[in-house]
Amino acid sequence: MARELWKGNEAIAEAAVRAGLEAYFGYPITPQNEILEWLSHRMPELGRAFVQAEAELGAINMVYGAACTGARVMTSSSSPGISLMMEGISYIAGTEIPVVLVNVMRGGPGLGNIAPSQGDYNQICKGGGHGDYHVIVLAPASIQEAVDMMPLAFDLAEKYLTICCVLIDGSIGQMMEPIELPEMRPAQRKDFPWATNGAKNRPRRILTSIYLDPPEEEKTNLRLLKRWEAIQANEIRSKEYFLDDAEIVVIGFGTAGRVALSAVRAARAKGLKVGLFRPVSLSPYPYARVAELAGKAKAFLVVEMNAGQMLDDVRLAVNGRIPIEFYGRLGGVVPFPDEILDEIQRISTADLQLDGNPVADWMKRMEAMVR
Repeated sequence: MARELWKGNEAIAEAAVRAGLEAYFGYPITPQNEILEWLSHRMPELGRAFVQAEAELGAINMVYGAACTGARVMTSSSSPGISLMMEGISYIAGTEIPVVLVNVMRGGPGLGNIAPSQGDYNQICKGGGHGDYHVIVLAPASIQEAVDMMPLAFDLAEKYLTICCVLIDGSIGQMMEPIELPEMRPAQRKDFPWATNGAKNRPRRILTSIYLDPPEEEKTNLRLLKRWEAIQANEIRSKEYFLDDAEIVVIGFGTAGRVALSAVRAARAKGLKVGLFRPVSLSPYPYARVAELAGKAKAFLVVEMNAGQMLDDVRLAVNGRIPIEFYGRLGGVVPFPDEILDEIQRISTADLQLDGNPVADWMKRMEAMVR
């Protein structure tokens, strides 16, 4: 197929349609509104369900109900909207049904602004809602990668009866790039043995997240955990660049990882042995590969558009074996490649300590920068 110029949010919406999306429920919030707008005309054209709910709370509960029928369903929102959906997300996780969620992150906390950020990492990767559960989280760094992930997100959600979140930020949602869209899949509902599809002449099917008997609730939690172990074993994804001889490894996801790659290439041109590790699955996180790289590199530089949320996972994998430095931008500010290149050059000549505090050191440098 020929490549065409598409806006990120619209491309993601069309990719979901082509992945067999049967029903979408959502509520407007910038910077993801184009997803809602695109699907508002595209879904009815195909005879599929589109509902603009009265609020995010209504949208996620509509998603919950539709998912119980076995339909391919999706919602999308941005940071404060995702916060409002968290109770419903926990109910969906407890009911063990497949749902796809797209979060186009914006600056925060609070209402924040409409600029791109990565401040929702902990919220979605560490559960978010109440109870013990995990969400599969995929983080693309380009529009093409996001488009390619939409069919995968539905497939993973259905395979493991769980929520799969495609986590991007406002820059990917709003930018335009040439992409190749996937072929159209038919929106044919699978005959799931658990679906409440109204069929007759069979025993009733009841889907619930309510287990009033604690031993039964414990069994449910253990079942979810067993399924998560399978996801950890089979669904870890990442991208690697220039790591064969890298002495400094930069780690970043999504847009931060994309910007960091430009800085890594510039550092390579200056003769520095630097590589990039970009996690694509943020949950499950590629701990084993990060730990393996820690056995080869002299130092890590973690780059994020937040105050070091993924940094905690990197530190857990490294377990104090090599120094870790951090560089972040906050509140919707996107780092420039030159900023990251300066950090790489600083690290290449610095006497780094294993017991250093990367966040405290970064904050001192940031305070001097933003005065």
